Amino acid sequence: MAENEWLAKDFYKVLGVSKDADEATITKAYRKLARKYHPDLNKTKEAEEKFKDVSEAYDVLKDSQTRQRYDAIRQFGAGGARFAGGAGGAGGFDASSFSDIFSMFNGGAGMGAMGGNGSRIRFASSGAGPNMGDIFSMFGGGRQNSGASGFQSANSFAGEQYESAQNQNVPTKGDDITTDIKLTFKQAFKGATVSLRAAGETFKTHIPAGVKNGQKIRLKGKGKPGRFGGSAGDLYLQVHVEESNKFTLRANDLVATLPVTLSEAVHGAKVTLNDVDGNAVTFKVPAGSSSGDEIRAQGSGVPGSNGDFIGIVQIRVPKRATMLLKHAAKEFDKTAGESYSEEINNLRQN
Repeated sequence: MAENEWLAKDFYKVLGVSKDADEATITKAYRKLARKYHPDLNKTKEAEEKFKDVSEAYDVLKDSQTRQRYDAIRQFGAGGARFAGGAGGAGGFDASSFSDIFSMFNGGAGMGAMGGNGSRIRFASSGAGPNMGDIFSMFGGGRQNSGASGFQSANSFAGEQYESAQNQNVPTKGDDITTDIKLTFKQAFKGATVSLRAAGETFKTHIPAGVKNGQKIRLKGKGKPGRFGGSAGDLYLQVHVEESNKFTLRANDLVATLPVTLSEAVHGAKVTLNDVDGNAVTFKVPAGSSSGDEIRAQGSGVPGSNGDFIGIVQIRVPKRATMLLKHAAKEFDKTAGESYSEEINNLRQN
């Protein structure tokens, strides 16, 4: 906002503070209103406009020199002076209170005679006096070149004001945190409640059942705290699951080797296998099963899912066979017939 627009804005009223409020009071009022109307927290068009007004007001009043100029301009405007850019060259104005501005900027000195009808005004200024081009630039729409006067044009001031508003103490979300968490296979399979510490806070959280190695879990609001009323960041858990020497996880299915005897594989049988809790789960092995066949015990996978417990058949034979067992094995091959031998040979070749 250019300074020539300050007459129409009561920044003290916008922030809800008195005209003699100190800097701390002004800053406190601004932060409270910024949290209330910031576009990230309040999506209404009215809040957006209100936030702009609040930022403009604070940008002017936070600086003592800018605030002094604002107070002077407001006081001069309240005294009755009016500038209007009319069609008559330099424009017309009511100079009835023009002496006020010199009392503000130069202690009332250096003012010449003024005609009764305001048609001709002469000024005599010393080297230390105010530059009249600056004064007219302030009150006449910024048409004078600022030069060395130090006053900014409307566009320059508005641009810096917008940039300054973006860098004010507005609500800002805290940073995210990423940390590693190690789980046993059982914890990952069944889910677990674990204790964590992040951003100086100790808390407990539940790890969902079926979490995989390398997966990331997001805990909203458990990262670093926000600034000036902003929300906290998030905590990301990088999961590392210890391998099991017995089980693996395939999607929501629990997978393990299912050892069976040759007789069980030939005849078919009901065999049991313990799950991660040590509870026996029954598998129905069909007759004629071979190593590598998968048999499912439905509903025994990841808790709360549609997963199963999969047993992968593994036919086991004794590592040390007696003569009688060896003879029985040969008789088995003969009894199985040529088709059995051909099937084995085809599998070997392919």
